[in-house]
Amino acid sequence: MPIEIFHLPDAGEGLTEAEIVRWLVEPGDSVSVNQMVVEIETAKATVELPIPWAGVVSEIHEEIGAIVPVGAQVISIETPAQPQREPVLVGYGVKEGDSLTRRTRKASNTESTANSNRVTAKPLVRKLAKDQGIDLSTLVGTGLNGEVTREDVQAAIGGEAVPPSVSHDHAGERIPVRGVQRLMAEAMVASAFTAPHVTEWVEVDMSRTLEVVERMRTRSSERITPFVLVSAALIRAAQKYPRINSSWIDTKDGADVLIHPNIHLGFAADTPKGLLVPVVRNANADNPMALSASITTQMDKARDGSASPADLTGGTITVTNVGVFGVDGGTPIITPGQAAILAMGRIINKPWVVDDSIVIRPIMQLTFSFDHRIIDGALGSRALASVASYLSDPALDELLLKD
Repeated sequence: MPIEIFHLPDAGEGLTEAEIVRWLVEPGDSVSVNQMVVEIETAKATVELPIPWAGVVSEIHEEIGAIVPVGAQVISIETPAQPQREPVLVGYGVKEGDSLTRRTRKASNTESTANSNRVTAKPLVRKLAKDQGIDLSTLVGTGLNGEVTREDVQAAIGGEAVPPSVSHDHAGERIPVRGVQRLMAEAMVASAFTAPHVTEWVEVDMSRTLEVVERMRTRSSERITPFVLVSAALIRAAQKYPRINSSWIDTKDGADVLIHPNIHLGFAADTPKGLLVPVVRNANADNPMALSASITTQMDKARDGSASPADLTGGTITVTNVGVFGVDGGTPIITPGQAAILAMGRIINKPWVVDDSIVIRPIMQLTFSFDHRIIDGALGSRALASVASYLSDPALDELLLKD
């Protein structure tokens, strides 16, 4: 009986690898067309993959926990034999009962050689090698499974390899960095070393915001929090200063700044799978009540693992709440492909000067990081001041409570 081999497909958004989370079948099991056979985890989501053939599982090629590149063999299926076809005259079709099949083209020697010589290296390593004129195919990789590392490239350049930041104490606990956590880490490193970050901060008297939150809670069953109003204030600032809702696009003729017509708000979420950034699309079309409902929906999907790749991609600007962890603020890293990110800290009572008198007020720190290629200091300052103004404005309820 013929054997069909299922290769790991690209689950979306140009992903290059995935982790095998669990197998839904075992060797010897019968499977039907489009039956789910394996659950994988990518940088975007956890998904189940269907098999395109009916038959019997003959072999499982990857173990649970393995990091598998797109295109790799993951499972083999023994399919029913096709009936032998008799020769027919051209134009008269095949004999009734025969099926149309096409022979699989064998890979040429050139293709086989190209596949065997393919170099494994991370994007930043490839960029370093390209910038220094180093041909990766001439290097012997010292990384896992022969991967070419940054140290390998630096050794070829003639410089000293960067020593590890920690000693390899094999007596300690080593935790594999996989799936969402690994790819999120790579994205953050790429952002930090690609976009020149500038970070500014301001403290805000949140008295008016807290009053409006209480008023909104009496009008809606939604989970209204200060985070919702901070998000709404960021959206309004992006409408006023569209350049903070943009992306840097490299082209063969130089570079462009793409101003996005709609605001797709990403927000950082702490989930059992690590940091995820679900997205509320067209957030500029929502009033705060609707925005709260959208944030709640996307947050729940991210935390229970039901978020699809579409739910976790396509953001144009991001907001994060580090205050829930009891800290005053931080320096957030811009989500790759975006121009800015806003962080809100905890709300804490502090002495505050009001009309030349010192009073106790609920104060929160806002931190704004932006890509200095796109946003200069003046624009970044105006945008941050605009967010603060919305939150402390005496007319906040008129600004934010519109139906």
